[in-house]
Amino acid sequence: MTAPKRWFFLTVKLVLLTLLLLWTLVPIGWMVLSSFKPNSVITANTPRVFFTPTLEHYVSLFSGGNSLWPYLTNSLLIAGTSTLIAVVLGCMAGFGLSRIRIKGKQHLAFWIISTRMAPIAAVIVPLYLLFRYLYLLDTHVGLIVAYLSFNLPFAIWLMTAFFDDLPPDLEEAAMIDGATKFQAFRYVVLPLMTPGLVTTAILCFIFAWNDYAFAQTFSGPSTQTIPIAAAQLLTQTGIDWGKLLAIGTIVVCPMAIAGLLVKRWLVQGLTMGAVK
Repeated sequence: MTAPKRWFFLTVKLVLLTLLLLWTLVPIGWMVLSSFKPNSVITANTPRVFFTPTLEHYVSLFSGGNSLWPYLTNSLLIAGTSTLIAVVLGCMAGFGLSRIRIKGKQHLAFWIISTRMAPIAAVIVPLYLLFRYLYLLDTHVGLIVAYLSFNLPFAIWLMTAFFDDLPPDLEEAAMIDGATKFQAFRYVVLPLMTPGLVTTAILCFIFAWNDYAFAQTFSGPSTQTIPIAAAQLLTQTGIDWGKLLAIGTIVVCPMAIAGLLVKRWLVQGLTMGAVK
């Protein structure tokens, strides 16, 4: 490829990446910026970039009788617990599927991930009837189980792919040196699986953190999560844009910060490059 063509394709890539970044970051940045605007500035006909920032929306969210703290606590507890269980069970099941040699293993793995392909609307009614029979409606356990029904198959499938990328020779070498099967898994395999574990945990947590359908159906007054709190700001009398933008910032920013903190492992995991 000649130098002019190379520069042309490089310029096109840079332009496309710039447009993609603007498409992604401008709405988020505008939401975060607007969450610090007074209501008069938010609802003004002409958008304003320069204004006197205020924390009134955040203060009103975390004060008064309808504080956001219970919703935030429920989201952290439910999303964190479901993610932890999904990663632990997905890691063990993924290792077993990767290392076991049985006929039709590919069909079994596809069946597991196919349960994740089902639309949420298709499983809400059966789960609702089951939860009502087991008295799991308006409970943290019920929402954790509901999120696991989608997160666990995804975690198993993803961790199986990571373990497939790890040579079994590493475990065999550890066992030749005197380690047991569990010790080889604990001290050799798991440290090498850090990108896969982090990637799986982040993706599972994002689903549970952002979910609205399951939370709206199975939660009650004592287990409502942040997306439910955001929906309650949309009333027949109007929309409280200031609080809504503040809640949107609270929902998005933790996930963005977590992604930046673990981006090294996240990029390796998403590119299936846990082991070179």
